[in-house]
Amino acid sequence: MKIFCVGRNYVAHANELGNAVPQQPIIFMKPSTALTTDKQPFFIPKWTENLHYEAELVLKVKKNGKAIHPDFYRDYFDEVCLGIDFTARDIQTRCKEKSHPWELAKAFDQSALISEMIPFDTFLAEGGRFSLERNDQVVQQGHINLMIFNIQDILVFISQYFTLQMGDLIFTGTPAGVGQVLSGDILKGRLNNQHVFSCRVK
Repeated sequence: MKIFCVGRNYVAHANELGNAVPQQPIIFMKPSTALTTDKQPFFIPKWTENLHYEAELVLKVKKNGKAIHPDFYRDYFDEVCLGIDFTARDIQTRCKEKSHPWELAKAFDQSALISEMIPFDTFLAEGGRFSLERNDQVVQQGHINLMIFNIQDILVFISQYFTLQMGDLIFTGTPAGVGQVLSGDILKGRLNNQHVFSCRVK
């Protein structure tokens, strides 16, 4: 199982971090050991002083595919969930300053939280929205139509370089509103009006 992630896929998020809006999808990966669920608490690593939440819509690949044709992209997934791409922002900043890869900041253990899956058609029919609450305050709100690169773009692009396999996950990017996570925080996620996870930070 592979975990793909799309960086800077919402204009407002690129702007809030002072990054240029990309001309093609920015792809990075997390290992399977990064995966965690809302059934587990999240422990802030001791080596970061500025850990951020980044809520994202996540696709689950349902069959193998390579060089996917745009007309058939919907054949490759039918479920989505809400995830958090936990990011050690201080480490990421240092990596970017030195033109180093981001793995230390993005791919550590537990850095990819996901909720339970729901049908994609249900997600769309109920509004196509997602949100994240930190201590009962809404901090992020996103909509599938606000992505710079839509799901078709993402699947087609990734499959030109990597073989997608059943069970792979694709984090599709985070909207504006990312912020620091502190010990004692409770993070709650929603797809449309449905509560899909609650994560206690330690």
